[in-house]
Formats: sequence, C-alpha cells, structure tokens
Amino acid sequence: MSALHMFRMEAREWLAANVPASPAPHDGPGARAFALEWQRLQHEGGWAGLSWPKEAGGRGLSITEQIVWSEEYARAHAPSPLNPLFVALNHAGPTLIACGSPEQKARHLPEILRGEAIWCQGFSEPDTGSDLASLRMRGRVEGDELVLDGQKIWSSYADIADWQELLIRTDPDARTGSALSWVICPMDAPGISVHPIRTMAGANKYCQIFYDGVRIPLSNVVGGLNNGWATAMSTLAFERGTASLGLLIALGMRIDAMLADCPPGSAWMRARLATLRAEAAAVRATAYRVALDSEDGVPDASGSIVRLSFAELAQRATAAAIDLYGVDAPQVTGSHGLGHEYLDAFSETIAGGTSEIQRNIIGERLLGLPKGPR
Repeated sequence: MSALHMFRMEAREWLAANVPASPAPHDGPGARAFALEWQRLQHEGGWAGLSWPKEAGGRGLSITEQIVWSEEYARAHAPSPLNPLFVALNHAGPTLIACGSPEQKARHLPEILRGEAIWCQGFSEPDTGSDLASLRMRGRVEGDELVLDGQKIWSSYADIADWQELLIRTDPDARTGSALSWVICPMDAPGISVHPIRTMAGANKYCQIFYDGVRIPLSNVVGGLNNGWATAMSTLAFERGTASLGLLIALGMRIDAMLADCPPGSAWMRARLATLRAEAAAVRATAYRVALDSEDGVPDASGSIVRLSFAELAQRATAAAIDLYGVDAPQVTGSHGLGHEYLDAFSETIAGGTSEIQRNIIGERLLGLPKGPR
C-alpha cells in the first residue's frame, strides 16, 4: 500500500467519524459558531492548514496530498469550504504567509488555524465593483496610525468577523500601482458600522461597511505602505487558483448524482447532464494542473481559467438540477435545498472578480492580447 493511499484512508476514516451530522447555518452567530467549531475540530485532529508551510503552523503537504484531502472531503459531504472561515484560510492566511511581517504572522496565523477568528474582505466599493484600480476609500497617515474614511460593499460575513483584509488608497496623487495599501483592520474598531445585505437566496451573507475616522496602527499594513496592489494580487491569485478546488470536486459529484437520478427515458436531460459531467471533468483536470504548477509559489493568472469555468458551470449545473427534479421536489425546497444553491450561484460570476474581469485577465496575461480600454 502506497503512502498516498494510506493518507487517503486516514483522511477518509477521520472524516467519516467527525463530519457534523447537521448542515451549517447560512449566516449570523450560528454560522460563526459552526465554522469555528469545525475548524477547531480539524485543528485538534491534525487536519488544519494542510497547504500551509510547517513554519507557519501548517502541515506543509504536497499539492497531491491536498488534492486527495479535497476529494475525500467532498466524498464525505463535509461542510462547504465556502463558509465564514474561507477568507481567513484562503485569502488572509496565505497572503500573510507570502507578504506579512514576522510579527503579523505570529499574531494571526495560529489564531486562524485554531479556529479562533473570522476574517472578511474589504475590496469592493459602491460604483467600483471588481475594478480595484478605481478604489476611492482613503487612509491618511497621522503619526504612527492610518485614519480610514469611506465605505466597502459585498463583504462576506463582515457582521460576524473579527478582522478584515482591507484595501485602501493611501497616496491620492500616485498612479494605481503605488496608490494602495493592504491593511489588517480590526472589525471592533470605533467608527466601523456594518449593515448586512439580504440576498435573493435568503441569507444575510454580504454586508456594506462604513468607516468614519477609524484609526489603526501603521504596523497593520501588510507588504509595505503604498504597495497594496502587489499584495492584493497575491490574495486574488490564491482565491482564483487552489481555493475553489474542494467546491469544484463537490460540484462534479453533485452532477454525477443528478445523472444517476435522471430517468432513462429522458434523453434530452441525460444528454444535458452528460455534457455538464464532461465539462466538470475538464475543469477539474485544469484545476489539478494549475494547482500542481503552483506548488512552489503563488498561483499565476491561470487560476482565472479555473475561477471563470467553475463559476459558470455552477450556474448551469444548479439550473439543470431545478429542471430535473422540479421546483417543488424535496431536493429543491428548503433553506439547504438545491433551490437555495441555484439562487446563490448567481453570485459566483461576481465574487472574486466578475466573469468580464476574469476574461480580461486570461486574454491579457495568458494569451498576450492587447489590453482593453481602462
């Protein structure tokens, strides 16, 4: 028996014994408590931070072992990786590992792995969307502090978060590349006001945040003052690359189950599901290749291929599920049914950069096409 097979059996056995029996709440304090407890359980079992280097508190496992874990995680129907800890584990943590100071790493990385803190993201703003170059929220330097004024929107789980990875404009006269800073913002700082936004799927998952004279220490800047563009690109590379691997595998398994449920006489639906199954296999193979290619560093722009393909596939797959089972079917109704997944999937082509942004990245950075108008 190979070492990799033994690792798979160990992961399968642990997941079978520890995956929660009840689904996670979609929002609010219940979602926070569920996510932190599940992370604490994984940490105690030795399954936290598999991809993080050992010096950062992780296990430093190979990409192949991470893929095996993702496969077994999806097979066990474990809680969705897209939960209140997603930003901490897949954005903030990896960004701090790549760009943070020793003090920042020592302060935050252990807390994330132990399941003691929730992070949210503060990138998008009203009227800017995915265009980070047009961010307007300001942070002015006063002594050894930054004073923040402005607003952010579409920040997932900001109402239950402890910290925020925040991108702000710290040099109003500089060009984009040297105008921004990536900072660690405590969500309990005076002057912060959080307003949850109810989505059409029914959850209060996203939030709008207002900052009025919020003061944070300059020591919370990650990657250097006015160097936030480079730091943010590291953050987004992780999100668009390996972070969606578990979600993609689970989606492929869902499509397989739908195909098994499809009546033999429904030729058109079976052909539709077979096409989705082939697409899922292709995207999964691409995700594996991107993950393996990025084993020694930050994922490159190839992650946008995976992010775009997964987002659009998720929307087509959940739509097919509604057509297969019917809007009143037990699989579709309820807060954890496929109907909720269908409505929630509309956000997939917006979050982490819209489909248009992803296509621009693919065209310009991978295919070498001329840049579009800015």
